[in-house]
Amino acid sequence: MSETTSLSPQSVDPSEPTFWTQPISERAAAFDLLRQQPGLPFFSEPEAGELPVGPGFYAVTRFRDIVEASKRPALFCSGRGATSIIDVPAEFREFYGSMIELDDPRHARMRRIVSRAFTPAVTKRLEQHVEEVAADIVSAVIDRGECDFVTEVAAQLPLRVICEMMGVPQTAWPFVLDRTNIILGAGDPEYIPSEDMIFGELIRAGQELADLVAELGTDRAAKERHDVVSDLVNAEIDGERLTPEELASFFILLVTAGSETTRNAIAWGLHWLTEHPDQRAIWEADFEAVAPTAVDEIVRLASPVIQMRRTATCDVVLGGQQLHDGDKVVLYYWAANRDGVVFTDPHRFDVRRADNRHLGFGAPGPHFCLGAHLARREITVMFRELFQRVPDIEASSQPVRLRSDFINGVKHLDCRFTPGGNARD
Repeated sequence: MSETTSLSPQSVDPSEPTFWTQPISERAAAFDLLRQQPGLPFFSEPEAGELPVGPGFYAVTRFRDIVEASKRPALFCSGRGATSIIDVPAEFREFYGSMIELDDPRHARMRRIVSRAFTPAVTKRLEQHVEEVAADIVSAVIDRGECDFVTEVAAQLPLRVICEMMGVPQTAWPFVLDRTNIILGAGDPEYIPSEDMIFGELIRAGQELADLVAELGTDRAAKERHDVVSDLVNAEIDGERLTPEELASFFILLVTAGSETTRNAIAWGLHWLTEHPDQRAIWEADFEAVAPTAVDEIVRLASPVIQMRRTATCDVVLGGQQLHDGDKVVLYYWAANRDGVVFTDPHRFDVRRADNRHLGFGAPGPHFCLGAHLARREITVMFRELFQRVPDIEASSQPVRLRSDFINGVKHLDCRFTPGGNARD
């Protein structure tokens, strides 16, 4: 980590956009400092166009405090806002947040229905398919010797897997990726050039994805097919079905959150394996044995979802801080995954790290990621394919990071390898 001698509690402010453009080492040092402060540090909210400025929020950076809040959803709710620190209209939250923005009993109902997308039978059916998709992706770049690893490799795997499992036609895949980038990269000028355009572009991108899945749903309602949209449209559990609006919001959640987690974990993974050749050698020497711990270590350090918001529903104490009804608390998973109380030498990349109880898929509780198993599978399969077929692949540039306080994203990462590599058996 770099020297940060001028860092003080007063100089750390995660509500400032510039905080998230600092070097990763400085961000890590800042969160280390916040974890040492008593109680929960409080910050003002940033301005957001025409929306009123909110009352501020408490930053939760310690592992144990995030786990405690996550296990007590009745006291720390999601329904008042989970994906945005700033208060946005309720219909906007539900459209983009789906289950993430709901509390029980609505959350439990929707999760019960959409869990059909992740049944053991569906997951098993996908496992072999993930290998086929990864092989196709590597084959498409193997003769070139270089590529943008994010756009041509890391982003392609989860995009294709999710689109195919949902029955999205191949011609629409670039469209889905583009709209996904807009929704999750709203604060980055590469995706939305002007702050004045953000809400309009978000609404447009979301509506276009909703229209796409609505067409699929209408088709599957008339004739069942072997895909998840068909399962969801025609499923009836305890007399309940997804409404068209719920199907749309779930689809948006799946193609954004599902794609983004795996994409960024794979991208950060190549970066760290390049930066730490000793760890790469350990993994390559016994890929299958080391893969489970290596993948979880990548997810821990990547922490693709930086934070989620919760709102206190009554007077309650968290982390030694007295909170009141309506107080906002922001759970910084990225910080908790570097908490030295839980992780030995927390800033070190260790592919054999044991007892890795990271929060990369969220904390324990009702909102833990439904697709965690699939994400782990995708990351494992992609690195197996890369090690076998382009064994000398390495990052040839530093990651071009997404400007966001929500997604720890990598937009671009140049890579190089010997053209031709090894042929697929």
